[in-house]
Amino acid sequence: MTPGQLHLFNAGYLGLFVVVAVLTRATARRVAGAAAGGAIGGVAAFGAIMVGESHGWWHMAIDTRPFPLALLLLDFTLSGFIFLGTWRLARRFGWRGLAVTATIVAVVGPVRDYLYMAWFPEWGAYGPGAAPVLAVSATYLLVGVTGHAVMRLVAGRARGSQLARSRD
Repeated sequence: MTPGQLHLFNAGYLGLFVVVAVLTRATARRVAGAAAGGAIGGVAAFGAIMVGESHGWWHMAIDTRPFPLALLLLDFTLSGFIFLGTWRLARRFGWRGLAVTATIVAVVGPVRDYLYMAWFPEWGAYGPGAAPVLAVSATYLLVGVTGHAVMRLVAGRARGSQLARSRD
């Protein structure tokens, strides 16, 4: 990705983060948890990218200079708005809601990534076979689970919040 593309994604994700924070009535603690979850998810994604590169599952054209890497990490941090949604899902549906969401993400994630690579071939390419698809799916699960875990660690349990449904 070019720095210009990263700026565009960051602006879009910042806008989405604000909208989702307002719609979910997120507290400052939840916003901080979502951003922390996004950042840690980004670090996990970087690790997965390196593993995939070393196994030949894909090649990503990532500029490894400090400024573009910082922009990419900011992109992941701002994409933490997703964890505001998972926090709400956990509050409403518990672990079953998170399991269904993780399954959907594991299926839709590779489709999304393959579409991005088709639209922007300069970003990289996937190797042949099922291994890259399974690795992308596992990466989405890794990022989602670690990001949500950090969100919960910072923001607290969803069921214990004052907005949680009562079991009356």
